[in-house]
Amino acid sequence: MPEMSQSLHALSARQALSAVESSPDGLSSGEARRRLDSHGENRLPEPPRRSAIMRFLLQFNNVLIYVLLVAAVVTAALNHWIDTGVIIAVVVVNAIIGFIQEGRAEQAMEAIRGMLAPRSAVLRDGRRIGVDAAELVPGDIVLIEAGDRVPADIRLIEARGLKAEEAILTGESMPVDKGPEPVAAGAALGDRTPMLFSGTLIATGAGRGVVVETGARTEIGQISGMLADVQTLTTPLVHQMDIFAKWLTVFILLVAASLLGYGYFVSHMEFSELFMAVVGLSVAAIPEGLPAVLTITLAVGVQAMARRNAIVRRLPAIETLGSVSVICSDKTGTLTRNEMMAASLATAAHVLAVEGEGYAPEGRVRLDGDDPDAEAQAILSEFAHAAGLCNDAVLHDTEAGWRVEGDPMEGALMALAGKITGYGPDPFRSWTRTDAIPFDAAHRYMATLHHDHEGHAAIHVKGAPEAVLAMCADQRAEDGGTAPLAPGHWHHMVEQLAAQGQRVIAIAARSVPQEHTILNTADLDGHLTLIGLIGLIDPPRPEAIAAVAECHEAGIRVKMITGDHAATAQAIAAQIGLKNTATVLTGADIEAMDDAELAEIAVGTDIFARTSPAHKLRLVTALQSRGLTVAMTGDGVNDAPALKRADAGIAMGRKGSEAAKEASELVLADDNFASIAAAVREGRTVYDNIKKVISWTLPTNGGESMTIVLALALGMALPITPVQILWTNMITAVTLGIALAFEPTEANTMRRPPRPRDEPLLTGELVWHIVLVSVLFLAGIYGVYAYALDRGYDQDVARSMALNTLVVLKIFHLFFIRNIHGTSLTWAAARGTRVVWICVLTVTAAQFAITYLPPLQMLFGTAAIPFWDGVLIVAVGVLFFALIETEKQMRLAFRRPARPSASGRAGRV
Repeated sequence: MPEMSQSLHALSARQALSAVESSPDGLSSGEARRRLDSHGENRLPEPPRRSAIMRFLLQFNNVLIYVLLVAAVVTAALNHWIDTGVIIAVVVVNAIIGFIQEGRAEQAMEAIRGMLAPRSAVLRDGRRIGVDAAELVPGDIVLIEAGDRVPADIRLIEARGLKAEEAILTGESMPVDKGPEPVAAGAALGDRTPMLFSGTLIATGAGRGVVVETGARTEIGQISGMLADVQTLTTPLVHQMDIFAKWLTVFILLVAASLLGYGYFVSHMEFSELFMAVVGLSVAAIPEGLPAVLTITLAVGVQAMARRNAIVRRLPAIETLGSVSVICSDKTGTLTRNEMMAASLATAAHVLAVEGEGYAPEGRVRLDGDDPDAEAQAILSEFAHAAGLCNDAVLHDTEAGWRVEGDPMEGALMALAGKITGYGPDPFRSWTRTDAIPFDAAHRYMATLHHDHEGHAAIHVKGAPEAVLAMCADQRAEDGGTAPLAPGHWHHMVEQLAAQGQRVIAIAARSVPQEHTILNTADLDGHLTLIGLIGLIDPPRPEAIAAVAECHEAGIRVKMITGDHAATAQAIAAQIGLKNTATVLTGADIEAMDDAELAEIAVGTDIFARTSPAHKLRLVTALQSRGLTVAMTGDGVNDAPALKRADAGIAMGRKGSEAAKEASELVLADDNFASIAAAVREGRTVYDNIKKVISWTLPTNGGESMTIVLALALGMALPITPVQILWTNMITAVTLGIALAFEPTEANTMRRPPRPRDEPLLTGELVWHIVLVSVLFLAGIYGVYAYALDRGYDQDVARSMALNTLVVLKIFHLFFIRNIHGTSLTWAAARGTRVVWICVLTVTAAQFAITYLPPLQMLFGTAAIPFWDGVLIVAVGVLFFALIETEKQMRLAFRRPARPSASGRAGRV
């Protein structure tokens, strides 16, 4: 049966019933129970969930964490409990933060399961009953009407004016006509008119059909299966940090082993003392606060994203946005509003533009940018009558804006009538509908007969242009009279509007006597006067146009991947400002290409139309194969596999399907493409802040380590004891490092090109900075230490001065590193942020405490420092800041300026 269900749309309704062994009266209760036992419930299997304990333990699955845990064990064995406590505390805090964040992600609503309707009307034993949707089985006859969520894949056997909203599955922006007539066996998913698919919504009409697939075997279920097979890529941050942790481990072990061997065999130092010094060096060299601070940096980014209506489901994904070079966006509901709106009115003499937004019955109709003249106003009144009376939709003014109840296209027409008349959402309430011919796919029009209380009666018709033109005897002339019908002119106008991506309908009317109360098809054929054409669009979001431009300025290419028609996609692409709108690649074109061909062509194409879920997945993979970092935005079930495969999947929160949300790393709460530009900006800021944390942490740790290395190599006393180094790590790494997590976006962040996907965290420039700052730290610490000994101070005072010099250098280094892409010599840079000054004052107060409070002096081996020597320490910090800032300005002056544009790395695609 599964194989046969794939081609049931090519069979007649009678043949389809026979294929699934059913009848127009449905199944018997006994047969339904038997099939339920055989096929299982109409629901998708529960996804496996990890236990809370397992989720917590997995937070420790990191090489750098392993190193810290081993160091904690060693220090505990040697009774260095302060070292052990600090290391364990950092590891646990890091695990708790990750555990909490992942827990929030797992609390998201279930994905595709939530799309199945809870109750369905079926025929059992020849009677209509209501059953749980989970109890549906192949062969059940299901009764469908407007507003229903389709509970399973259904082959229609009857339909009356039936339209289904399939945007979540096929990408169609408008409801599609449905009917029982068979179509070609090879028809695309969006063209299978006799099929209703699970999870889609019935917009208008009614009908009945036979269930052909349930649960995991439905189209939605098959997409769910695709999701299970898609490999989730490691984000650049996680991948690079993993590599960095491994090499850092190797480096630390090699240095520690070398020093241990040198000290024991060459310098003949006492082993236990030497071993403790080497362990202290290892702990000092490992940036134990780095994992926690990086996690906090990402968490701060998550909060900033939330303020911009972007909800982060997986923590590292926010950093990925900073390296995105291509955004693959769905059209319907993402770049467009997923709302119909009348955009153009074509009369015999003019094409008028309709202004407004959404379903609001507010806006003006313009002729060449001006208000229409009196003659055009008369025809507009006829447009309003036809649009408002031949209509079953109702507009509601809600707190969230104007909403339509009924067919979105009819909602747009009702809004048009309100715009023309100025009388709001129901301008013709004085007219009474006497009779109607509902829309049907067989005749492709709708007709109504209305009367008012002033003796007027009129028939209004709307429908497909070819169907309405065939019933017209003449057309409305510019002077208000009638003129012979000009079919050639109207066919040309239909093509012109369709080329602009508009869906075109024709409207016509005729007056009838007051006593005419019955409407028959004979009243229409050859008796109508054509009023004109109405072009409707799913308009682009105004803010999306600016967002696309900002992405291009940031060197990010935007590509549209949609299931809609090529002409519609091309028109929307031109309106929102995509780069290459001359070429459209269709799903059929993609099918004809192998992966290599697709990868070659995809990078230069910006519009992909009539695509399936498998096509979208192939496109994302093809772009990634060219070294591009891909973000995929979408809202439908059809987007879910590509969302999961993309480096950064971004789902729409309001109109998006739960499947899309579950597959994504980020969800836009406001369904606004403009939020993506803000998300990219925040992603770049987070990555900048991560680099700042690393650029601040590694040099300071390097400087601390080099003091121990130099002392051991020269057989000197340590200028700073191991416990003092651990103190500085504990008080400064967490406080000053966290301050960098709250840094605001630097100027021109969105004018830089995307960073290369394979760019390492430890670039040559960063390595040079680490070496330079480590050497300057070493010189400053040893210089002050030597100065103190030369002045005759005892060892405790000399070490206290060296310790405070280390902390002062860290503070000045913090103010330097806050602006890695520009100058630090500005008032804004010096002023810093509230968080920076809180952290600096906290560290300063802590240093004063261990330097001048007797209990802490005993614990840390410190002593009071004379006032002017304290001033000297600050002066050393100022000199250090001046040196590294001058070096940075030299680098910036000689660096080639990068101007992100379409010709940049992302733009060249």
